[in-house]
Amino acid sequence: SAWALDYRSVLSDRTVMYDTPSLRGKKLYLASRYYPVEVIVSLEHFAKVRDVAGELAWVEKKQLSEKRMVLVNVPLADIRQAADEKAALVFQAERSVVLELLEYTGAGWLKVRHPDGASGFVRISQVWGA
Repeated sequence: SAWALDYRSVLSDRTVMYDTPSLRGKKLYLASRYYPVEVIVSLEHFAKVRDVAGELAWVEKKQLSEKRMVLVNVPLADIRQAADEKAALVFQAERSVVLELLEYTGAGWLKVRHPDGASGFVRISQVWGA
């Protein structure tokens, strides 16, 4: 839809986030690889992005990846074998763990994969970036 949010992930470790769309801008912080961000404004070489905390920063567009990642935003997220609260638990992920988004189920669940390769379904309310 026209209202779909534009999420990306940071391409490499130690990506500089700036206060203005310029390499001469003030460096606000370094983002790690796969960190999910929402693109708010897109210019020729820079994008203004929002992070999980709602903070805004500018990043070089070449530092953003199309790879969709989500960030666990609860103390402990349950990743299950199926998109069902009663399904067997595959693993749990702690707050701030980044998971690869594999698929939307359309029923409040996402299929995700942990960096170690384990995959399963997580409630969309337990992650940010989807």
